[in-house]
Amino acid sequence: MWSATFQSQRARPAYFIVPRLFWMITLFRLLARVPLSLMQRLGTLLGWIVWWGSSGYRNRFKANAQAAGFTPDQYRPAIAAAGAALAELPFMWGRPAGVSVLPHVASWSGMEAVEAALDEKKGAIFITPHIGSWELLGQAVAERYADKYGPMTALYRPARKAWMSELVASSRENRHGLKMLPTNTSGVRGLMRALKSGGYTGILPDQVPPLGQGVWAPFFGRPAYTMTLLPRLAQQTGVRVFIAVGERLGPGKGYAIRFEPLEGTALSDPKAPIEEAAAAMNAGIEKLIRQLPGQYVWDYARYKEPRAEMEVAQ
Repeated sequence: MWSATFQSQRARPAYFIVPRLFWMITLFRLLARVPLSLMQRLGTLLGWIVWWGSSGYRNRFKANAQAAGFTPDQYRPAIAAAGAALAELPFMWGRPAGVSVLPHVASWSGMEAVEAALDEKKGAIFITPHIGSWELLGQAVAERYADKYGPMTALYRPARKAWMSELVASSRENRHGLKMLPTNTSGVRGLMRALKSGGYTGILPDQVPPLGQGVWAPFFGRPAYTMTLLPRLAQQTGVRVFIAVGERLGPGKGYAIRFEPLEGTALSDPKAPIEEAAAAMNAGIEKLIRQLPGQYVWDYARYKEPRAEMEVAQ
């Protein structure tokens, strides 16, 4: 089904790789100690610098947002939000293991339905597209519910850059309530077992999957190659499906976490064609983006052709 992927790179001497790995991780962990509100303000500035400094980024951003039917007034806040999301990463990935994200959550909504599903051992899948702070969302939910319902199981694909892969892996694996599995066949089977036993997971559904791991489904009126992993998990396990978001409220104001059940669709019908289930998932994502167009990652090439997955020989 899914398999772990790595980008082939020319071998480099250890004396070159190790110092850079050390210094990049050290820098992230130092920045993690800077107040989050200050990092968000710096990120807002960074977002606008990148916007004006890269015509390719700016044109792609505008083209995607306008093709989806949004006006400049609606999508312009996403320029600053993109920078804020980047500036938050040191705190999300590099803060000390004992530091919680929960104090930064200003409000929760829709949790009654989530808790009901977990209490009844029905399990839950959280559809968490690239909008708001998806990193905080996953960590906050895991922290809140791990002691009562067990860890949140999630699939993890290593980053292409060695220093980032090391940093993200160590951060996510050391966070309370997170159980990370590799994006390969055994990982997917482990995730399915967790869901069938009443567990829960969050999946980022709006990236273009490798060739053979998706279907073409409408997304804002255009065909987009869409992952089948989440729809298949939902159909085969019968778990409850929720659209989830960690809305960024502004520097120093925290985040609002919201969950909305996605019911009565092909995602909950094991006999429905996978194309219909993927379309239902995309429709749920669209609805969320229409609510928060100023926090979506508009520069991503959502409509590009899929590529075959490459694996490094072991």
